[in-house]
Amino acid sequence: MDMLEIIILGIIQGITEFLPISSSGHLVIAQNILGIKSPGNTLEVLFHFGTLMSVAYVFFKDIKQIFLTMNEKNNQLFMFYLIIATLPAIFAGLLLKDYFLKIFDNVHLVGIGLCLTGILLILSKRFKNNQKAITFSSSIVIGIAQAIAIIPGISRSGSTISMCMYLGIPPKEAARFSFLLSIPVILGASILGFLEIESNNILNNLTLTVAITTSFLTGVLALKILLKILEAGRFYFFGFYCLIAGASTIFI
Repeated sequence: MDMLEIIILGIIQGITEFLPISSSGHLVIAQNILGIKSPGNTLEVLFHFGTLMSVAYVFFKDIKQIFLTMNEKNNQLFMFYLIIATLPAIFAGLLLKDYFLKIFDNVHLVGIGLCLTGILLILSKRFKNNQKAITFSSSIVIGIAQAIAIIPGISRSGSTISMCMYLGIPPKEAARFSFLLSIPVILGASILGFLEIESNNILNNLTLTVAITTSFLTGVLALKILLKILEAGRFYFFGFYCLIAGASTIFI
């Protein structure tokens, strides 16, 4: 894989990891329609590490506040809910990993997933903000939504933020919970990918730097754009893009 392809995949990963348009779906599209080869485990780990740094950078104050005030009951509950919401994705990833890998070879199923994501995002416009807080039961439901998003074409951020909004959680808090929830998921994916890297598949320093930097910078940009769009109440706009992308993928 040449440097241009690495940059393209890094940009795709960084932007689509956080915008509700499915990073896995767009990587499949890039590989099957644009003819870009699979990045392999090593590059996937680097891309994940870059996006992990993006979340840590944008939500640094929130992360710092949580750990500095860990003795407070509210933050203890928040961490507990994050753990609970992470469990469904862990179980789904471990038990159904081989099945989901097969779906990656079917670009039409990815297109269907994108269309489903689009419908969900458009419906989110109707969800009312009831200023509700995250609870034990809601964290389980949000976690299930995240687990379903393991399917290529289903957006993780789209599913979790939409589910939060459906449950009456304010958009800003929905985004905060969703992206902090992404940290253990991205970290887990990075660790699993790292364990599968062959010892002779080590990349040079330039490739390492380009892969991480590209996904990090585009990830930060995507996060900041999404937070502003949520604040403006235009989250559902992404649904129209997903429908167009999904339909195009199915029929091309």
